[in-house]
Formats: sequence, C-alpha cells, structure tokens
Amino acid sequence: MASVVSDFEKVIIGIDPGTNVMGYGILGVNGKKPSMIALGVIKLSKFEDHYMRLHRIFERVLGLVEQYLPDEMAIEAPFYGKNVQSMLKLGRAQGVAMAAALHRDIPITEYAPLKIKMAITGNGGASKEQVAEMLRRILDIPKDKMPDLLDATDALAAALCHYYESTRPHGGISTCKSWKEFISMHPDRLKSLGDK
Repeated sequence: MASVVSDFEKVIIGIDPGTNVMGYGILGVNGKKPSMIALGVIKLSKFEDHYMRLHRIFERVLGLVEQYLPDEMAIEAPFYGKNVQSMLKLGRAQGVAMAAALHRDIPITEYAPLKIKMAITGNGGASKEQVAEMLRRILDIPKDKMPDLLDATDALAAALCHYYESTRPHGGISTCKSWKEFISMHPDRLKSLGDK
C-alpha cells in the first residue's frame, strides 16, 4: 500500500469515532485534487468489554496509520448528548484513536459534526445520506464502491473538511445564505453533478 500512498503529496486520515462502529476514510491530495484512497469501518460490537473495544480501536487505527502513512488526522468531535455514559464512552473512543495517531507523531484536528456537514454540503443540518452522496459526487466515487455503513463516509467527510480548511487562505468556514451562493463560491465541488 505504500506505493499507492506515495503517489500523493499529502494523505489525510479521517475518523468518525464510535464504540460499536468506528468509521475511517483515507484521502489523498495532489495539488488541488483530493481523491479517496480507502474507506471502511471497524466493527466493535463483538467485544462485550468496553476496554477491549478501546484496545481494538487503538490497534486498528495504528494499523491504518502504518498502512496508509497519513500526514494528518481529522477526527469528528463528540457532540453534546443527553446520555452522559454514552458521551463518556464516545470520548474515550475518540481519545484512543487520537492516541494511536499521536503514537506516530501525526498532527490531529477536531471538527464539530455541523462544521463537517457545512464544509461538504453547505448545510449544517444535512443528513448523513446527503453528506455521503455529496462526497460521492465531489470525489467521483463509483456507486458500487460506496459503503453500506455511513460511519465510513462520515470519516471521509472529516478528512475532506480538513483538506478544505487547510487550503483556505484565512481559515474559518464560510456561511452561505443559500444554495446559489454556495454553488457560486464552490464551483469545483459541483462540476461533475451533471454527469452522475
């Protein structure tokens, strides 16, 4: 796999943390052209013990880091939830994934779910399905390569959001007031819509 990733100037790993399913997406960048290298999920439900799940997250994320040699990690930040125990477990899962990247000196950036959705679709309230479809179009991913579980596309969306943020001259996400404004500001993201 090192030969594949060596074709890119930069590789970004995106992580969508979870305690039952954790998504990952690997994005390669050449110049101003991002491309999907891989995406998938780490299924954790077979491990009954929470600590064994954390151990598996660390092992698998470290394995992905060693396989794809990313330059940076983008990870979705846990959002506020009513169930404190669930949020605690999710935070631990995120922390363990981050520790695996830090173990190989990979810089990490966290993004709120709303910011990721806004970066990909122009709508912070977009559904996971809308994010997945927009990703498919932006990165020209064949329909048969799209995963069943949206945790994978959420992770790839985090990586693409990071790419957009890192190439923005002044940082910060634009807040478009309409689709028309979004399209006029981001024609590169919609150029292939007519072909799909």
